[in-house]
Amino acid sequence: MARRGKSSALEDLMDLVAMLPWWAGVALAFASYWGLHAIAIRPLPTVGSAQQADLLTTVVWQGLATGGQYLLPFICLAGAAVSAMRRKQRHTLFEASSTSKSADALQDMTWQQFELLVGEGFRRRGYSVKEVGGGGADGGVDLVLTKAGEKSFVQCKQWKAYRVGVPTVRELYGVMAAHGAAGGFVVTSGRFTKEAAAFARGRNIRLVDGAALMLFLREARRQKAEASASPSREAAPQATAASSNPTATVSADQVAKPKRPAEPRCPTCGKPMVQRVAKRGPLAGKPFWGCSDFSTGCFGKREIESI
Repeated sequence: MARRGKSSALEDLMDLVAMLPWWAGVALAFASYWGLHAIAIRPLPTVGSAQQADLLTTVVWQGLATGGQYLLPFICLAGAAVSAMRRKQRHTLFEASSTSKSADALQDMTWQQFELLVGEGFRRRGYSVKEVGGGGADGGVDLVLTKAGEKSFVQCKQWKAYRVGVPTVRELYGVMAAHGAAGGFVVTSGRFTKEAAAFARGRNIRLVDGAALMLFLREARRQKAEASASPSREAAPQATAASSNPTATVSADQVAKPKRPAEPRCPTCGKPMVQRVAKRGPLAGKPFWGCSDFSTGCFGKREIESI
């Protein structure tokens, strides 16, 4: 994906403000204006020749404050406008995609729109999302997720012509190790190669293809609607465990009923596990135990043979 080239400090500041909620940008604009304005209108002190250096310093700071009291609020307001525009765009993309009956809807958008859509999907599932666009210190990472104090990285690949291969997954794994991320996601509108799926297996990396992403978006929309209609009611996690799992290897219609009381417990969170069947990859058709609490982002699993 093409990325924007080098930018100025003012553009970087505006981008930083645009990552905040729009109202935070407006608040920063007012705060910066009144703070700098108070410095700009401060009268200059009368000093003797021995204090001329201090006077010169004061004059320079007041001159900067005089210009900054208009420039900095303008940048903050511009960032707030960008934040509001992105928020509206994310909402429009999410509603259109989550109500579509086919993953083909993912192919008709730009890679920028695809990243916004994926970020909104995770945001509606309770994650704090930072959009870095692959240009920061985290290498090719497009989104940084935070939930329950743990950080996860996301790479978005809006590829139409070919499958995502193992180099992309290996790159994400290296960045995760370098920055101490607890998990990672590679999300594509298309498919993954067998080599990519084999590399991700056994590592805390989830491969999300176009079909799995559509399930993820629909489940996020459904849970959001339920929360709005009944804020005090908690959604039952076992009813839609697989459809809320953002992974390309488990199908939503293959979730087994909860086992008898002697069912195994998740090695990650300790909650009951349910039996599922792998849909794709070298283990296609093979059953395994998966955590029933996918709704909170737990992806613990165990092989049935080892229980």
